[in-house]
Amino acid sequence: MTMPVATEIVSHAAHQLGLAATPTFALMAWMTAISPPDMTMCSGASAFVPFNSMALMYLLMSLFHLSPWMKLLAARLQRPSTPVTQPEGN
Repeated sequence: MTMPVATEIVSHAAHQLGLAATPTFALMAWMTAISPPDMTMCSGASAFVPFNSMALMYLLMSLFHLSPWMKLLAARLQRPSTPVTQPEGN
């Protein structure tokens, strides 16, 4: 494998990993928010708060990792000739 090919593979893998972070953290936030209170080990949140500190942390992490999705959307919007799939019937 030549160096440019290896660099391209690593670059593609890093891009895909960046896209995986946001939905992963969002899912973790949702699962933490809906989990029973006795499953939370590190939370000092009161019963009046609908989510605990771990859910808030995961939500913030998903927002901080939103950049690759925004770049992907911006690239798609700059190329209007790119086909966009729509659900059938629309």
